[in-house]
Amino acid sequence: MDVINYLLLGFESFLTPTNLYLCFLGCLLGTLIGVLPGIGPTTTISLLLPFTYGLGPIPSIVMLAGIYYGAQYGGSTTAILLKTPGEVSSIMTCIDGNRMTQKGQAGLAISTAGIASFIAGILTIILIFFFSVPFSELTEKFGPAEFCSLILLGLVSSSMLTQGNIIKGLGMACIGVLIGTIGSDPNTGTERFTFNWPDLADGIGFVVVVVGLFGIAESIKNLIDTKKKQSYNGKIKLWPNWLDMKRIIPSSLRGTVIGSMIGLLPGGGVASSTFAAYMYEKRFNKKAKLGSGAIEGVAAPEAANNAAAQTGFIPLLMLGIPENSIMALMLGALIINGVQPGPNFMSQQPEIFWGIMTSMIVGNLFLLILNIPLVTIWVKIIRISKRILYPIILIICIIGVYSLKNNINDVYISIFFGLLGLFFIWSKLEVAPLMLGLVLGPMLETYFRRQMILSHNSWKPFIDRPISAVILTILLFFLLYGIFKLIKNRK
Repeated sequence: MDVINYLLLGFESFLTPTNLYLCFLGCLLGTLIGVLPGIGPTTTISLLLPFTYGLGPIPSIVMLAGIYYGAQYGGSTTAILLKTPGEVSSIMTCIDGNRMTQKGQAGLAISTAGIASFIAGILTIILIFFFSVPFSELTEKFGPAEFCSLILLGLVSSSMLTQGNIIKGLGMACIGVLIGTIGSDPNTGTERFTFNWPDLADGIGFVVVVVGLFGIAESIKNLIDTKKKQSYNGKIKLWPNWLDMKRIIPSSLRGTVIGSMIGLLPGGGVASSTFAAYMYEKRFNKKAKLGSGAIEGVAAPEAANNAAAQTGFIPLLMLGIPENSIMALMLGALIINGVQPGPNFMSQQPEIFWGIMTSMIVGNLFLLILNIPLVTIWVKIIRISKRILYPIILIICIIGVYSLKNNINDVYISIFFGLLGLFFIWSKLEVAPLMLGLVLGPMLETYFRRQMILSHNSWKPFIDRPISAVILTILLFFLLYGIFKLIKNRK
């Protein structure tokens, strides 16, 4: 009965003309940028973040969330047709999806991706409605020690999972933490790392950094890239038959379970979930012969990435801790609109929480409509010249950053981070740990200081409190595994 009440509350909060329009717009933009290789949801969300001022928490997150999981849908199109992932989560789809295209089954592969993502999206939302309340009750037991431990776990695990090299990952996370400490000390008011520049006294704006690292850096990278895009000119025949559905549904269910679990883990994310789902499907379903153009090789990873994209909102909203750079942007959008997620968020602002959850149901319906019947349009969009597309994106970046405070220095800082982001790309250093460090660094400092005050500078609560001790044990396991993997690779 409670689930029905939550559903009704969510629809009551979400079903307004403005929210429906922004949800559709987000899904449309997400699908579009997923189709276009090289842009990605992080870049798009960072561009639109300045424009969420004044929209309110539900409209802002509804639009940005639509972009996020819309990109998971759209990214599969270029992966299948061109063997070029529009988004990192579509890498595993390339393997069997493009093989199906070579066999003249491009339409079947694209519709499989859409159907699997829709199945995963709806099932994941049902799981969220049933398990959100118990999870919320658990988070209410968290104190400063638990939050400190969880933030450290998020930084370490995400650094290792995104990079594979724990030293590089932790190094990028530390850079993010250092950037987050620029400005005035929250307790004493003493300026830190400002170099006597008044514009840095309040710190570097989150949006300014994000637009530079993603929007400007990615645009410059794509403009100087001399590789030519290959166009797809084959026929596209949609809709699978019943025999195909009997193969799609079981693989989608398995991918949904794996993606849902990984999406809840700090640092999990959609890329890890697709790899795990594909590997499990390959071992579990040997008759399908994944790698040779099997329909299951498209269904499992596509279901996993959409499931992980949606369960990733649970640690964000209930703990206030983002698991990846995109969730960090979502957190920024909520804070911009005066909302601070955390353990009491669901009980104190249930209309916002359930409104966001309910929007995912409508968003998945929009995405199913956009992705399958409109595939022929997306194929034409793939052919847009980057010489036209990316200069427009650069202009939007500069306008968005300047509009925040009407301060030209913000534009200069953003361009600096754009060049820094370009250096990271050339050096093959991922920016995701840096983004998490930037967001989680100030939170880590706040919770750590609070715990030290409460315990009179004693470290014992971090070990004595059971939840904190379990989290730190998992953290130790991640560190030891990362070090072992690093030594093994060097040998």
